[in-house]
Amino acid sequence: MREITIDKNESNQRLDRFLKKYLANASQGFIYKMLRKKNIKLNGAKANPESTIIEGDVVQLYLSDDTIDKFKAVKSEVKSKLIPSIIYEDNNIILINKSMGILSHGAGGGEFEDNIVDSMISYLIEKGDYVPRLEKTFTPSICNRLDRNTSGIIIGAKTYEALQIVNAAIKNTNVRKFYKTIVKGRVEKDFKAEAFINKDEDRNLVSVSNKSLEGSKRIETHVRVLKRTNDYSLLEIELITGRTHQIRSHLSSLGYPVIGDRKYGNNQINKHFNWEYGLNNQWLHGYKIEFNGLEKPLEYLNGKSFEAPLDEDLRSIEADLFS
Repeated sequence: MREITIDKNESNQRLDRFLKKYLANASQGFIYKMLRKKNIKLNGAKANPESTIIEGDVVQLYLSDDTIDKFKAVKSEVKSKLIPSIIYEDNNIILINKSMGILSHGAGGGEFEDNIVDSMISYLIEKGDYVPRLEKTFTPSICNRLDRNTSGIIIGAKTYEALQIVNAAIKNTNVRKFYKTIVKGRVEKDFKAEAFINKDEDRNLVSVSNKSLEGSKRIETHVRVLKRTNDYSLLEIELITGRTHQIRSHLSSLGYPVIGDRKYGNNQINKHFNWEYGLNNQWLHGYKIEFNGLEKPLEYLNGKSFEAPLDEDLRSIEADLFS
């Protein structure tokens, strides 16, 4: 028999979800069978899979050590050479400025490529804020993602409690996310736009329509004009809904393609910016985050906003177009 005392980074989650992470190599059927047969108990009593475990609870595994070791998750330490560009950090969260061309998280499939998650974990291990062998299931994680070729702020959670609180605030649209982008065309005034978006999973493309179609999802995009010329506009975008490729596809459908965008942009415009500036992808940067609606102990962040500077390549294009 093995006892697991629940600590802060495992607290406030369903028992079955904890077990699926702790016994990551076991099937879901095996875990539920052991719960039914009382081979897994909570605080010495029959355990309900849906019970919420809290700090100080004790989970008893009436299984052989060989069985537990066979099914238990093994944490491997990935040493990332990528040094995270940190905008802000405290005991709960870390804000990282992701560069264009970097993945938000690993691609999976056994192949390794530099990404924000691994660089954050390596940084926290080296700093001593995260010690994998002392954690039962928790690994620092990110709360939002950006496309590989979109730069900007990534929110990292250093504790399970912070991860839950920030994710809940994002789900309830209390975390405001602002982007900067340059589009072809002169946008005369600020506006708010709504539409419906459909995703083609096989091609990883979306289409935008004014009508709700089968499988479509509503999108809402707020646009503010920062600078403009006769040919181009520098825009601030606030995402009210956060769908795949929303900014790029929505603006393109309105006649304002993002420069450099190979999926939804204008080929001639893209060729010009590739030739002139070496721009191979969309000029799109998640430049600002504003926190609201965060519960304790993260309430100190409410009302605060954080900005991430542009990559030099993007900044030089903006300067040339709008100087």
